Amino acid sequence: MTDKKVLIEKAKEILKRNNVDGYTVPTHDLYPFQWNWDAAITALGWMKFDESRAWLEIEMLLKGQWDNGMVPHIVFHKPVDTYFPGPDVWGVKNDIPTTAISQPPVLVSIVKIMVEQATDKALAESKLTEILPKLIAYHQWWYNDRDPENTGLVVSYHPWESGMDNSPAWDESLAAVPPVTYKYKRKDLDHVDSEERPHAEQYDRYIYLVDFFKNSNFDSEAIYKNCPYKVNDLGIITILHKATKDLIFLCKHANTNKQEVTWFNEQLTLTEKGINTLWSEEHKSFLNKDVITQKLSPILTTGTMLVIYAELASAEQINVLKPLLNDWLNETKYCMSSTYAKCEAFEPQRYWRGPVWLHINWMIALGADSYGLIEESAQLKTESEELLTKFGYFEYFNSETGVGCGGDDFSWTAAIALHWFL
Repeated sequence: MTDKKVLIEKAKEILKRNNVDGYTVPTHDLYPFQWNWDAAITALGWMKFDESRAWLEIEMLLKGQWDNGMVPHIVFHKPVDTYFPGPDVWGVKNDIPTTAISQPPVLVSIVKIMVEQATDKALAESKLTEILPKLIAYHQWWYNDRDPENTGLVVSYHPWESGMDNSPAWDESLAAVPPVTYKYKRKDLDHVDSEERPHAEQYDRYIYLVDFFKNSNFDSEAIYKNCPYKVNDLGIITILHKATKDLIFLCKHANTNKQEVTWFNEQLTLTEKGINTLWSEEHKSFLNKDVITQKLSPILTTGTMLVIYAELASAEQINVLKPLLNDWLNETKYCMSSTYAKCEAFEPQRYWRGPVWLHINWMIALGADSYGLIEESAQLKTESEELLTKFGYFEYFNSETGVGCGGDDFSWTAAIALHWFL
């Protein structure tokens, strides 16, 4: 067992090493830019030893915000040639190059934690005043652009937008997307074993969608009407719902934006009603849905379990979900695998198809606590900490062996360690 002081110093060292001019890369070479939900999670780590730097992380991310309120999934602050597709492929002509999609909007929930846990209260209040209008605009964008029909269930346009890129939950929907026919050079395989990364046929469709957004001139209405990939992603829906509750808290805390608070409460009500259309009696779980075919995906992923993080499950649904949660936790040696191990598509080491991700386990543990599932929450935390102490600060972990996978010295793993364990 590694000494806790050593783990703390190692985590701080990783964040400092991954710092680039005020923003934090997830890990050098493999992910050399600033990612949306990585930045939010990483700010939690900075809060433990440098609060001003934590707030700077959020400010740097918001530099990439679009005029329509969207906070993109990658902000390309400076040129780096170790990643594909870069800003030239995305074709966004903003002052700071970005991608044309977003990511699970955990940002506001992180800001709420930062405000509550700040030791420098004056700094926190000043920063909140500065960024609150931008956070409001971001959530307005989600509901207006991605749920124009007011279903309560926002739509995702790309597996990358889910943050759970290679999840088997997207396989069927992605198969309906044409592959690109031209050659390109992937760069992720220069840094990580191919057995841990998406297959070529999936990547060809990822790139098709990137081209589709660009060829549609990033027009929201045209994309909503014509995108060949449209999914109700439970990860995004639930993280947005939780974050909107947290946004209302921050608005009330700042004693401002009363009209927006009323509107956001209306959006919460829509989601609380709409979420039940994603419940499957057959699978005893909430499921992701293909919006084009109206079919529920039968694949159980940690995204489907994030409903408890948002406290969207009824008492009756929790009674059904609890045995599934327990079985899921005990089906593999470590924590909750990103795909339920009894699914045929389960792969314990491949990107989002079965490994363990500590930030997701942290969110599910928070949800378990909120429903009084104390033993399950404790198991998630204990086994997550065991992964960290035995195997280090990897991007994700083989759920059966615990071996670290993906990038090493990874920022959000270090940040979750500092926030949750240390």
